[in-house]
Order: sequence, then C-alpha cells, then structure tokens
Amino acid sequence: MKKRELYDLCSQRLAKEYPHAATELHFSSPYQLLVAVMLSAQCTDKRVNMVTPALFEAFPTVRDMAAATPEQIFPYVKSVSYPNAKSEHLAQMARMVCDRFDGRIPDTMEDMVTLPGVGRKTANVMLAVAFGGQAMPVDTHVFRVSHRIGLVPKRCTTPLSVEKELVKHFDNNLLSDAHHWLILHGRYVCTARSPKCANCCLNDICLRDFD
Repeated sequence: MKKRELYDLCSQRLAKEYPHAATELHFSSPYQLLVAVMLSAQCTDKRVNMVTPALFEAFPTVRDMAAATPEQIFPYVKSVSYPNAKSEHLAQMARMVCDRFDGRIPDTMEDMVTLPGVGRKTANVMLAVAFGGQAMPVDTHVFRVSHRIGLVPKRCTTPLSVEKELVKHFDNNLLSDAHHWLILHGRYVCTARSPKCANCCLNDICLRDFD
C-alpha cells in the first residue's frame, strides 16, 4: 500500500471512530491548559483533572501563580509525577509569562519554548488546542501508534522526526484532529500492553510492528 493511501485510509477510519476527538484535559483558558499540559508529562490526564480544580481555585490567574513560590504550589500537585520539578516549573513559567509577555500566554512556538518546563510537545498542544492552529504534538501514544501501523518508518526514532513525518503526510487541515485520533487510539485500543487488535478499525492495514 502506498503511503498516501495508508494516510488517507487512517484518516477516514479514525475520523469515523473518534468523531468528537479532543483533549481530555479540563481547562477554560490558555493559562489553565498550559498548566494542565505541563502537569500531564508522564502522568495521566485523569490524575491531572483531579488535581487542577483546587490548583486553579488557589491560583486562578497566571499572575496569582507568578506571585506564589514552588513550596506554595507543591501541596496542590503532590499527587502527580515529579511534583517538585513541576512546582518549580509552574512558578518559573508564570513569572516569565508576566515579566516577558505581560501576563498573556504566548501563542507562537518560538516564544512558548522559552518558558521553563515547556518543550516542543507542550507548545504544539497549545498551538493545536488553545489557539486553534494545526500542529502535531508527539507524545508516547502518537509515537507508538504511528510506528505500529506504519505511518512512520523505523528510522524515525525521536519525537521530532516522527512529528516531521506525520506533518509531511497528513493533510495540513487535519493535523490537530489526527493528533487527537492517534492519542485516543493509543490510549484505548492500541495500548502499550495487550493492544486490542481484534477491535481495531485499522486491523487489516496495520503492520503489527510491536517491537
């Protein structure tokens, strides 16, 4: 099967399987989404959604968080992974947003990756979800699923190389949707352990590359 055909089939089937695909993080502003995405690194969205209501009640705006110390933030995030580092990053991020960007979450990749604790994946999530752009954040689910079903070759061994390959072949106006499709498929069907191949809408075209 040619790559164009594979991408088209994947797009058609995943769109049908996940017609309302969207982030499962709860947020009501770019500030809240950025905090939630930073907390979600190596942590489940379910856990993050349990933590953020009290966190946002204590620090409702980025300026409130900027005025806090990591020690004041820590009790609200202590149940997520790496809470000490994330508390530091949240406090530093908020201060930089206030100092350099007048309290507004920046909306470009170049500016966002200057924020402490914000890498390319987090910035891409912000571009795709908070600011309505087209981007392909590559998390562990996107990385795994795209390799397994053959969307990217084995030589793509880094998140950036996978991102570039997916951006190259998915229709540009589908990038953000495709990101959500791959995440949800990896989270609920093409799981890391015991993937549910019998229930997979891509079963007949998958490479079944589980290495």
